Amino acid sequence: MFESLTEKLEAALKSVSGQGRITELNIAGTMREIRRALLEADVNYQVAREFTERVKEKALGTKVLSSVSPGQQLVKIVYDELVRLLGSEQVDINLSPTPPTVILVAGLQGSGKTTFCAKLALYFKKKGRAPLLAAADVYRPAAVEQLKTLAASINVPVYSIEENGQVVQDAVRVAREAVQEARRTARDIVIIDTAGRLHIDEAMMQEVEQIKEAVRPHEILFVVDSMTGQDAVNTAKAFNERLDFDGVVLTKLDGDTRGGAALSIRSVVNKPIKFASTGEKLDALTPFYPDRMAQRILGMGDVISLVERAQEQYDARQAEKLRRKLRSADFNLEDFYEQLQRIKKMGSLRELIGMIPGLGRYVKDLDVDDDAFKHIEAMILSMTPEERRNPDIIDASRRRRIARGSGMEVSDVNQLLRQFKEMRKMMKSMSKLMGKGRAVDLRQLLGGRL
Repeated sequence: MFESLTEKLEAALKSVSGQGRITELNIAGTMREIRRALLEADVNYQVAREFTERVKEKALGTKVLSSVSPGQQLVKIVYDELVRLLGSEQVDINLSPTPPTVILVAGLQGSGKTTFCAKLALYFKKKGRAPLLAAADVYRPAAVEQLKTLAASINVPVYSIEENGQVVQDAVRVAREAVQEARRTARDIVIIDTAGRLHIDEAMMQEVEQIKEAVRPHEILFVVDSMTGQDAVNTAKAFNERLDFDGVVLTKLDGDTRGGAALSIRSVVNKPIKFASTGEKLDALTPFYPDRMAQRILGMGDVISLVERAQEQYDARQAEKLRRKLRSADFNLEDFYEQLQRIKKMGSLRELIGMIPGLGRYVKDLDVDDDAFKHIEAMILSMTPEERRNPDIIDASRRRRIARGSGMEVSDVNQLLRQFKEMRKMMKSMSKLMGKGRAVDLRQLLGGRL
């Protein structure tokens, strides 16, 4: 995400990296380049102008520390202002002290609203909550079925009203009865999926206002497609004037190479961005952290989010078991396959690599394929349990059988086994070094397929 903006900001900041000090002359050119980068990223003009003016004012009024260069000092100032622009701190959902908490979700058609409702339900379910989804999008063909399908995959109930096999087109009734159903079945979160339109219209606004009046939600979230740039900001402004929503959800953020909506919307509507959706999978939803997003925009990576995702997949007992296996060289292909599955659950490879400091700028140049594991998985699954536990027994005839079973060549099987042995030796050495500067070559781990 934000590849284009990151690249241009880095280029602009380089112009002062070799300067002895920050002056009116050299800062003016840098601010001009930053403002141009922001405008090309579809950031609101007023937001871009005020941002560069604040950075310039701080840069000229700050004494450069002897321990850092002027360029480093300016990067820090830009980072601080980006954090402020994005909202300063992470803002949680308003939860009711008396269940159920009612969350009304609004937005235009095509913004990813229905999918977000399912993602939010999964988010709360992982936190030990018991969500209920309300299918109040009663006009779009198959909208109720879409929500039911998504909800079934995460085992969350959906409340809808159907008579004679037809969806009853009364969104206010659905929302009101869903809250009653939540109280009856001890569900502590109600997420109401409302109807969207291709454009803002009076009928849509009135219906959402009526739902708001009927259920008095504790939280109103506005879902916006971040790839629509300034259109997203204008739509958010129109919705906020009528609904006075509590927070913004940015969807399709993984496809937004510019960043205009994320950088503009907080300032224009003065409401926090609460969630960011970065993929189609239902677990691809994260709370929005302004400081982490600012780091990623400036190409600094996002180590905290990367660690948090890893922690979701590993508990202390599993981590200790894996460490012992690595140290004793008992790490086998069954273990390797299990680790591949955990990595896949953490998100797309492209996104994970982008979180590593210093690598984000190179992601666009890498042929990062989320299916990079498939050929490895196919070969491992074509092995017998005994072969996976003890790869040393795989002789020539077994290699031919594995190749046939996985649709690969014998040379691919040979390469996997050779690189697995090399990786096992390297990982054993790394576990003993306990992080003394050695690093795993990601290309080597994936068999040179990146």
